[in-house]
This record gives sequence, C-alpha cells and structure tokens, in this order.
Amino acid sequence: DSAVYKLPRYWKDAIEKYGKDSLEAHGTVPWTINAVFQNLRDAMFVRDPNKILRLSAELGHYVADAHVPLHTTSNYDGQKTGQNGIHGFWESRVPELHFQEYDFLVGKAVYIRSVQLEAWRIITSAHQSLDSVLRLEKELSALMGDEKFSFEQRGRQTIKVYSASFTKKYHDLLNGMVERQMRRSVKAVGDIWYTAWVDAGQPDLKSLINYSPSEAELTNRKEELKRWKEMMYRPRTHEEEADN
Repeated sequence: DSAVYKLPRYWKDAIEKYGKDSLEAHGTVPWTINAVFQNLRDAMFVRDPNKILRLSAELGHYVADAHVPLHTTSNYDGQKTGQNGIHGFWESRVPELHFQEYDFLVGKAVYIRSVQLEAWRIITSAHQSLDSVLRLEKELSALMGDEKFSFEQRGRQTIKVYSASFTKKYHDLLNGMVERQMRRSVKAVGDIWYTAWVDAGQPDLKSLINYSPSEAELTNRKEELKRWKEMMYRPRTHEEEADN
C-alpha cells in the first residue's frame, strides 16, 4: 500500500531512488504504460503502420491490466491468503457469466495532459478495490462451503469451476466492480490512444491502412522526429526565457 505514497511517479526518479533491478522485481506497469505511450506517439509521428498496430495492442494490454485490483499486489492470485485461483475467478469467470449484462458505451475519448500521472491514478484507484476483492471472496467461501465449486463439460473434458451460484453471489457482493473496472479500462485505452494521436500531430491514420513506407521514408521521418525532440527539450537561452 505504501508504494502509492513512496514511489516516484517518473521512471528516472524511481531508478535513482530504488535501482532498476529492485523496481523490475516488483513490477513496472505505471512507467511501462508511459514508455509504450511515447513509443506509440513516435510511431504515429513517423507514420509507421506496423509499429502503430503493435504498440496500440501492447498499450491496450498494459492499460487494461492496470485496472485489475489483483495486479496491484504481490498477493496477485490469493496465494498468500489461501485464496488460490481468485485472479482467474475475478477477471475471467465472473465476466464470463455476466458479460451480457455489461454496458461498454463509455463516451468519446478525451486528451490526457499527463499519461504518466494518469497511469498512477489508474493503479491507485484499482488498488483501492483490492480489500473488497479478497475479503468478500473469503467471507462468501466460508458461508457457501461445498457449494463454491461445481463441474462443467468443456468439449470432451469435465473441469472443476467456481459454481454459477457462487459466482453470482460474489458478483452481486462486488456491486458492479468488474463491469466498472472494465468500463474504465475501455475509456482509458481510448483516451491514451487518442492522446498519442494528438501529440503526434493528428496524422490521417486511415491513409495508412494499405500503406507500406520504405526504409528511406521511415529514416527521414525518424530524423525529423529526432530534430524536433532536440528542439523541444534543449535548454533555453536567457533571451528565450525573457521573451516568455
């Protein structure tokens, strides 16, 4: 829980304070979201369709994953509290049985001023639900006992699953949490994709659908991007500071 308060929001500051190895051992998704966002923005800027598709998918994966409360804890599968399997239960079994009830119309994408800070806001919000995810499952397990599991036929196999009745009661106790987090993830992915597009100068992405740029074209655009970054991030002179 203290990570929300102790960890620096920016990767460079976090490395200086804790070291790269330590950070990677415990998880880096808030910084990874921002890094992939920047790479997607650059891919849009140079109009590289293959990279745009790949990075959009990677970014969607990381952003959506950050909305799962169990992804914010070392007790990610309930293994530390005798609740093994709760990860798949929360993010797979519950929506599998209740997906048709969910509404994923979340409105238009909006521009995000700081994707890095937004990534931390997403994770902090998801983590606040963790206590309920674990506590309610434990309480319901004690109440339902042997009714917790049942067997279902999947193809030629008979497998043990969380029973439909247990799943429904847990879903009801969560009071819409799974749908709420899924809706938030849909909105966040769209917002961050949109922000990358705006920051890249709003290129016409439809024109890239059947477009394969040559290596020379990509090299020229990458050089243009490099010059733009150097101009944007170079130290300003005293005269420029005075003009502003």
